[in-house]
Amino acid sequence: MAGNDWINSYLEAILDVGPGLDDKKSSLLLRERGRFSPTRYFVEEVVSGFDETDLYRSWVRAQATRSPQERNTRLENMCWRIWNLARQKKQLEGELAQRNAKRRLERERGRREAVADMSEDLSEGEKGDTVGDLSAHGDSVRGRLPRINSVDAMEAWVNQQKGKKLYIILISLHGLLRGDNMELGRDSDTGGQVKYVVELARALASMPGVYRVDLLTRQVSAPDVDWSYGEPTEMLNIRNEDFLDEMGESSGAYIVRIPFGPKDKYIPKELLWPHIPEFVDGALNHIIRMSKSLGEQIGGGKPVWPVAIHGHYADAGDSAALLSGALNVPMLFTGHSLGRDKLEQLLKQGRLSRDEINSTYKIMRRIEAEELSLDVSEIVITSTRQEIEEQWRLYDGFDPILERKLRARIRRNVSCYGRFMPRMAIIPPGMEFHHIVPHDGDMDGEIEGNEDHPSSPDPSIWIEIMRFFTNSHKPMILALARPDPKKNITTLVTAFGECRPLRELANLTLIMGNRDGIDEMSSTSASVLLSVLKLIDKYDLYGQVAYPKHHKQSDVPDIYRLAAKTKGVFINPAFIEPFGLTLIEAAAHGLPMVATKNGGPVDIHRVLDNGLLVDPHDQQSIAAALLKLVAEKHLWAKCRQNGLKNIHHFSWPEHCKAYLSKIAGCKPRHPQWQKSDDGADTSDTDSPGDSLRDIQDLSLNLRFSLDGEKTGGSGNDSSLGSEGNAADKKSKIENAVLAWSKGVVKDTRKAVDHNSSSGKFPSLRRRKQIFVVAVDFDTIASLAEATRKIFEAVEKERLEGSIGFILSTSLAISEIRSFLASGGFSPSDFDAFICNSGSDLYYSTPNPEDGPFVIDFYYHSHIEYRWGGEGLRKTLFRWSSSVNDKKAEDAERIVSSAEQLSSDYCYAFTVKKPGSVPPVKELQKVLRIQALRCHAIYCQNGTRINVIPVLASRSQALRYLYVRWGVELASMVVFVGECGDTDYEGLLGGLHKSVILKGACSSASSQFHANRSYPLSDIMPLESPNVVQAAEESSAIRSSLEQLGCLKS
Repeated sequence: MAGNDWINSYLEAILDVGPGLDDKKSSLLLRERGRFSPTRYFVEEVVSGFDETDLYRSWVRAQATRSPQERNTRLENMCWRIWNLARQKKQLEGELAQRNAKRRLERERGRREAVADMSEDLSEGEKGDTVGDLSAHGDSVRGRLPRINSVDAMEAWVNQQKGKKLYIILISLHGLLRGDNMELGRDSDTGGQVKYVVELARALASMPGVYRVDLLTRQVSAPDVDWSYGEPTEMLNIRNEDFLDEMGESSGAYIVRIPFGPKDKYIPKELLWPHIPEFVDGALNHIIRMSKSLGEQIGGGKPVWPVAIHGHYADAGDSAALLSGALNVPMLFTGHSLGRDKLEQLLKQGRLSRDEINSTYKIMRRIEAEELSLDVSEIVITSTRQEIEEQWRLYDGFDPILERKLRARIRRNVSCYGRFMPRMAIIPPGMEFHHIVPHDGDMDGEIEGNEDHPSSPDPSIWIEIMRFFTNSHKPMILALARPDPKKNITTLVTAFGECRPLRELANLTLIMGNRDGIDEMSSTSASVLLSVLKLIDKYDLYGQVAYPKHHKQSDVPDIYRLAAKTKGVFINPAFIEPFGLTLIEAAAHGLPMVATKNGGPVDIHRVLDNGLLVDPHDQQSIAAALLKLVAEKHLWAKCRQNGLKNIHHFSWPEHCKAYLSKIAGCKPRHPQWQKSDDGADTSDTDSPGDSLRDIQDLSLNLRFSLDGEKTGGSGNDSSLGSEGNAADKKSKIENAVLAWSKGVVKDTRKAVDHNSSSGKFPSLRRRKQIFVVAVDFDTIASLAEATRKIFEAVEKERLEGSIGFILSTSLAISEIRSFLASGGFSPSDFDAFICNSGSDLYYSTPNPEDGPFVIDFYYHSHIEYRWGGEGLRKTLFRWSSSVNDKKAEDAERIVSSAEQLSSDYCYAFTVKKPGSVPPVKELQKVLRIQALRCHAIYCQNGTRINVIPVLASRSQALRYLYVRWGVELASMVVFVGECGDTDYEGLLGGLHKSVILKGACSSASSQFHANRSYPLSDIMPLESPNVVQAAEESSAIRSSLEQLGCLKS
């Protein structure tokens, strides 16, 4: 369709023009009947509201035709082509209606099942199912939180915060971030979000009780960007000097730039997805180092962990979710712009297919990141209620009605049966008002001045604007928006032109960006500006409308001041406005407002009460509201005063107070094992203190699994004595510790290692490198063969003890025992076992008499966040039954529970016919719709399904080993096949090296990978220098390791 996009714009315009064009038989005769003028239709309906370069050029060529008959025929033929394509528009609308109906049915079914699970103690207060009742769906900062309305209240709040030393992490990955001279508008990624996050970091750091704020972003050292974006750290200036006495060595706000992705390229956000794991690993390094440093300064030697990690936009939300899981700290999320909403808009336009949209915008990966953010976030911060009601409700992971029910149960302290919903908090963006001084003088007083106080020269932008006006002293109606059809500027000009009383009382100023010439503008902007000029000419508005060609960003405050001096009005007539920051800026300068009733202005008006809301499609309503404010001086003064009185609600201190209050409501979470100080010790020394710490850690934190089977008890049971005889357990632990202290080692190959290091636990702490075997074969024999070849490739280093091994698999611990036995391996050949797709972590024990494995229960406490437990199990059984009922042709069950392979944090199911099971994305959708937060993983070429906690995965287990034991991620090498389980993607990216064994697991790239939400190619970092391929032979594997620099050649 390249070059023919004008058809789509014509199509939308023709459907908006009204009745008369849908009848195929009469459409060609409309001109002859006198009911339709193609030229007038084109100017008033198409050029005014839509734009396409080819469309505009076609119209110009038609108008240049000398023969009136030929000209009209050309134009009418164009309209006939539009009618012919009307069916395409209707088809798109039908497909949209089908999608919405399917989504509604899925949500209603999921809601019914969730309510049925919780029905045994359902109260009357939970039965209001009206969709419009969203009073509990978002916490408005005005409605639920006390506002700072006086100096006394602020001082009282400040006193409550004294003594706190909070560490906060903000993440914003794309665009170019720096503290000063921001290049806003340089590209589509460097816009309002960049300014917002920098100002938020600066404002938070100036609040009492906040010690340090780190804003993490990408380090860019590309030749086409300024050198400052390559600086690792930049300190932001704190404007509030009231709390400087609380400053410390590392306090304040900082931009911390983490290197990830191509080192010498500045790439758009759509291409960052394959490199997100690398950022997560780098950010994890920084946070751990900073937490320990802050602990030495203000924590009494104990690490000061972040109180929250806040992701901004989908890419940062995905990163924040992984960091939140790795560190076990609360997560916050702000979407800024949402993928599902954008996808719906693009599909409605019909210009691109779903595949083309995903190829261009990587939209499905973005949506999955936003769904994961909903799964993990404690709080989702929005600017307006409209964002909740019309955008977030499009997601599987957020149902306003179900959220209301869960909220009611939480208030009554009643079980939600493993269901969780993030809390939506409406906190409008803050603004800096300290530099704004509203003026009360009128135009005459300002211009004339007096002898004692001569007036300063007028700003140049004032002169530029006033040269348009015949009478520059009339009140100014100000609109500040780019020339975009969505901003509805043409309706504003029409309303002004057709209301004679308004034209007599006021002037109109349109600040529509910057331009040199109309021909040099984009086709969209040019068509809007052309429409405005034609309307000015049509209504003879010369001398009454200003539309300057240029203005600087620094001129904007002066433009507001000019409008306020003339006792003017600010208007935002957009069809829909997500927030409306210009309305707040105008109010801060003393301007009343007229704004669209669709979107964010509703919330702003509720707080400021400084103007009128209008229907943007009703030009008479727009004109009447403007005339009312301009003509009634008492109303104008009241609205101005209300705006100035209430504007502090949108200040940064107010924003930060609401923000910190929300964080205070989160349940504190952080790594628990730091009480024994074991994780901080990564030294190679072997002092008695080290051994005592290891023995203490063994006895307090770990439990032996002597038979390798699943442990009993509830998934939420943290007791170490939930099974077996307590005295017997105590005896086993005492014997293990005694054997440990004597250095008893039965394995002759490992004898040298243990004697030289005094039996340090776990052994992976002293390895120079860790090799992770994560090849996803569907048979144990194939896995054993690949493992042997890897062992052979590094046999010398393995015997020396410089290299340790971890087995990372979907197998249960009982299956690992079979793997070890059948493959001729000893448990001590591996330092750790990541099993059940990352939901369980075992270490090999130094004394075989005490059992082969020891389980890390702190890992369970690390990943149990939002684990659904029995409520999740019940839903999974119901889902498996539905699959069997629909697909089974005989008595054989397609999906059946594998109790013997399940554990407290992994529900396993075996699959007889993988091709008959819905794709993993469908199962994930079913669980999210019911507010169950977990990961569903299809394993072993689709023959098994593991459902594990949302914060658990094989890649996250590796990060846990770094946080827990100090095992450097950069010293790890992960071996994978050409494909694998549906969590395969997480094993490739990051600071660790990856070796892809060619030919291994290639059969796994069949149906259950073809039915992913997004293609693997969108997120595979195959160009990374840390990823190499090797044949499944020991010599080729060694060569690849030498290529990565892991072994000496």
